[in-house]
Amino acid sequence: MEKVNAITLEAKDLSVAYGKAVVLRRVNLAVPKGGIALLLGRNGAGKTTTLLAIAGLIPKVSGKVFFEGSDISQASPLAIVQAGISNVLEGHRVFVDLTVEDNLRLGAFGLKSGKALDERVDRVLGMFPQISPFRGKKAGALSGGQQQILAIAQGLVSSPRLLLLDEPSVGIAPRLVSDILALIKSLRTEGMSVLLVEQMVQKAMDVADVVYLYDNQSIVGHGAPQEMRASGLVERVYLGRELENSSGRDRLSP
Repeated sequence: MEKVNAITLEAKDLSVAYGKAVVLRRVNLAVPKGGIALLLGRNGAGKTTTLLAIAGLIPKVSGKVFFEGSDISQASPLAIVQAGISNVLEGHRVFVDLTVEDNLRLGAFGLKSGKALDERVDRVLGMFPQISPFRGKKAGALSGGQQQILAIAQGLVSSPRLLLLDEPSVGIAPRLVSDILALIKSLRTEGMSVLLVEQMVQKAMDVADVVYLYDNQSIVGHGAPQEMRASGLVERVYLGRELENSSGRDRLSP
């Protein structure tokens, strides 16, 4: 496949099954270079499965995944990380008994202790003033929002060119969600691309460049956020139900 500079990652006809149960059906998507692609859909629609398949963490039944023009469909999870893709799983999974700094060092795949690693940790901490004062503190002492920021920061220590980010708002106080999403948007200034799964629909669409809408384990529509809003497809797929609770979070109107 010829390398396409405008696209960081492309999935073609990606399918996943657990036994006879199909959990992802022929997904086609592209993440723009230096942009944010947002995956929307109800729980169980296939969004997280897509991230795990791209990261090589679950086997694919069929389809291809290309990263910067190279086929990574059969690459191991470690090889995918080394190629420049970092995966931040749902639920701010940090090591609570380790310090903030040690958590960050664990994110530096392939780098041994030394000047290069020290410089990366310092650089990432400089990007996140919310956690930098707690460098020597145990991660368990941080708030839920700070732990989520730490999880994102850990994913950046390896200097990825693509960040796979699953539900960063889970367990976060509503007042902090906008800060988290603004932080994600700012990563584009670093030349990074982001593939984001998020249920805070309106806020996430505000930071996205392209939206993919999932239903029944497949993509049923995609386009720029303003196009998706105008089409009414997002509302129809979600059946007009309240997507976000009333404690300060916005709703998607029917």
